[in-house]
Amino acid sequence: MPGGSGMWAGMRAGVGRVLGARARLRWVHLILGGALLMPYFLLAQVVVSVVTGAGNVFGSTPLTFASYGLSLPMAAVTAVFGLVRPMSVGAVRALCGVPGERLAEGPARSWAARGRTSAWWTLHVGVGAAISGMSLAVPPMAVVLIALPFVRELREAPTGLGWFSNDAAPYTAPLLGIGLLCGLVLCAAGAGALLARLAPVLLGPTAADRLAAAEERAADLAVRNRLARELHDAVGHALSAVTLQAVAARRVLDSDPGFVREALAAIEDTTRRTVGELDAVLGLLRDGDPARPDAAPAPTLAADLDGLLARTRAAGTTVTARQDPGPAGDWAQLPAIASREAYRIVQEGLSNALRHGAGPVELRIAVQGREDGTGSTYRELEITMTNPPGTSDGQQPRTGGGRGLRGAAERATLLGGRVEAGPHQGLWRLRAVLPLGGGPR
Repeated sequence: MPGGSGMWAGMRAGVGRVLGARARLRWVHLILGGALLMPYFLLAQVVVSVVTGAGNVFGSTPLTFASYGLSLPMAAVTAVFGLVRPMSVGAVRALCGVPGERLAEGPARSWAARGRTSAWWTLHVGVGAAISGMSLAVPPMAVVLIALPFVRELREAPTGLGWFSNDAAPYTAPLLGIGLLCGLVLCAAGAGALLARLAPVLLGPTAADRLAAAEERAADLAVRNRLARELHDAVGHALSAVTLQAVAARRVLDSDPGFVREALAAIEDTTRRTVGELDAVLGLLRDGDPARPDAAPAPTLAADLDGLLARTRAAGTTVTARQDPGPAGDWAQLPAIASREAYRIVQEGLSNALRHGAGPVELRIAVQGREDGTGSTYRELEITMTNPPGTSDGQQPRTGGGRGLRGAAERATLLGGRVEAGPHQGLWRLRAVLPLGGGPR
């Protein structure tokens, strides 16, 4: 019958809530809380014994409850230490069935979070001690009551239970024993459910925790974006150059062996340098190895610009470069970070020219002196690159900035500069301006 099946389903669900795997794990969690209260309880017994002069506190029910009450504030005070929350969160995740995203990560730092953790710790050990005591006392008592009508020795023993042997109610004791067991199970299930409901409230992330987590995610994302830019600029340019060099060498393999040898040498040099740069970038991903001493240094304008231009020309692209380091007369005088980022911007521009361009590249790198409205002067590094947009030989015309150009713009923005890329007087132009200091930006 539909009504009967629904009733049985409801009964099975109810039994599962109080005796299922999750309820049993929560019961274990409560017993763990009782065990954690024992050091505080023993210390409280000593204090109560000294104050009252009683020799046997455990033999007195009022003094035992007094020791229990004194142990809870002791537990609350020790719970303000930051490491209590990670331990409690780990136990709740493993035993109470609370989703991890609803609980805080790491030690409690703010006093508000420590207060909530202290409240949870006190509740856990306090309720856990009560359930632990019941779990120790109720089952033996229930067994005795259930066996009492059937075991004459129990009825005659001086246990104070002889009144259950009254012939008018011979089975009162077993029913009471079964009731005690059911009450214990219901109390444990209810207390476990209560703690599971309160855990996200008392152990959940505070506003400060959420802010710290957001900042950590933002920092991780920034590192990932930086690594993506480095890999794109280094490997992307190398693949473009090597591909064009290999294609050019294949076309003149029989007619111009000298050019082929030069192309193969350029391919070898490009791949060797790229492997070094790749190793340096991957070193950032190794835990505890942010800057390996054997990794290749980051390329700069001063040390690596000529090689970059030579490798690009070896790929068959004509590059005309005009360089003006300014009064210093040497790119080595540039700030290190500006020299590194400028090299990557030039590399990305040449890589785009190799992939999408259809003619010679005009490159100009110069240090410019500027004046602001107050008459103060400051310096800027200006990079301008132009070449005809590709429309043939399988090359697609450029209509906007790609991923690499966005990376170049991000590099310039980090230094307070800017990047412009797009059509200009029939050509494709990339223009980057990086401030070098010496005045306002």
